[in-house]
Amino acid sequence: MRDIEVAELFAGVGGFRLGLDGYENIERPEFARPAAGPFKTVWANQWEPPGSDAKQFAWRCYEERFGAGGCVNRDINDVLNDYELGEIDIPNIDMVVGGFPCQDYSVARPLSQAGGIEGKKGVLWWDIYRFLHLKEPRYVLLENVDRLLKSPASQRGRDFAIMLSCFADLGYSVEWRVVNSAEYGAPQRRKRVYLYAEFTSSTWILEERLSKGVLARALPIQEPEGRISFEIPDDPYETTTSFNVGAKAKSPFLNAGVMQDCRVLTATVTQAYSGELRTLGDVILPEGEIPEDFYIPEDKLERWRYLKASKSEERVNKKTGFKYHYSEGSMAFPDLLENPSRTILTGEGGTGASRFKHVVNIGGRYRRLVPDELEQLQGFPKGWTDTGMTNGQRAFCMGNALVVQIPHEIGKVIAERHRER
Repeated sequence: MRDIEVAELFAGVGGFRLGLDGYENIERPEFARPAAGPFKTVWANQWEPPGSDAKQFAWRCYEERFGAGGCVNRDINDVLNDYELGEIDIPNIDMVVGGFPCQDYSVARPLSQAGGIEGKKGVLWWDIYRFLHLKEPRYVLLENVDRLLKSPASQRGRDFAIMLSCFADLGYSVEWRVVNSAEYGAPQRRKRVYLYAEFTSSTWILEERLSKGVLARALPIQEPEGRISFEIPDDPYETTTSFNVGAKAKSPFLNAGVMQDCRVLTATVTQAYSGELRTLGDVILPEGEIPEDFYIPEDKLERWRYLKASKSEERVNKKTGFKYHYSEGSMAFPDLLENPSRTILTGEGGTGASRFKHVVNIGGRYRRLVPDELEQLQGFPKGWTDTGMTNGQRAFCMGNALVVQIPHEIGKVIAERHRER
């Protein structure tokens, strides 16, 4: 079977590529990872605004790990403009993958008007839509925060419905699933929505696809509950103006679902995983590998304790003088080694006290997590981002990354079905 050739958008430090293609390099055997199947990433794009060289540390890591010239370091919108003008080439591909921000996807122009769909400028979803329109891959695998299913607050679920309308417009059928990586053996609780789309003329039986599709085979589930079916408009502009307008209820999109020809079936599912469960303690490095500046001085611990503790207090807005009551719950301090870690955020780096940074107590000393530990929480090899970045940049890259194991498992099923065809 020939390779499934892949384009990786918003590539970061290569999480999708590592999960699908695997990694073999005789110069770095410690980075070796198995491939999910006959995947071959042939084109990638990574650009970090505002475009200054100092901001391109993720791209430089990608290039160092996968080879120079393998990742285009330009704004994807400019790249696609040049492609349409015939000034550059983008190879034909079978699959597009990528993680992108959750934004306002509202549409400014209906399909019936000349030029078709027009969305807000600077919103990266429209670059994905445009890429799919231009290159027509058979498969699509995307990752986003689970908030996507219920945004915006004024029109719950509208943005995801717009995406589904766009996929339907291009002839794709879609599966989606909210996945907590810790429930499938990763040492980090990271909840993200994965969206698999396929360009197909086959009719899907939605009930069957929900419980036996690509995502359900890759990430086993119990019997779906609370099924809801409905239709979405076939024009993203109509979806923008009418979907769930005035609804005070929750988004109609539950944590799993399928869509074909604008028909939606969604349900609540729970995992049915029986493999090994890993914890934060599994990635903790020996004391001799921890730089001294990651340990928290005794005189700084009280500040960390305050930030992690529950609060119920009066505060004053420094600009307006307005007084208000602030409250929040407590967080574990230190983080428990016998549990999976909390979600890594981009602000994990730096020495300053923070409510959201991880802190562990090893041998009676409190410390932050080092980049090598953050990488392993995401499923990357230890040292993957050690390419000349600062520790803060390495932590930022991991906060932006995905858990490599998840696309790897999904990729194995895509490859199986591709082989069956």
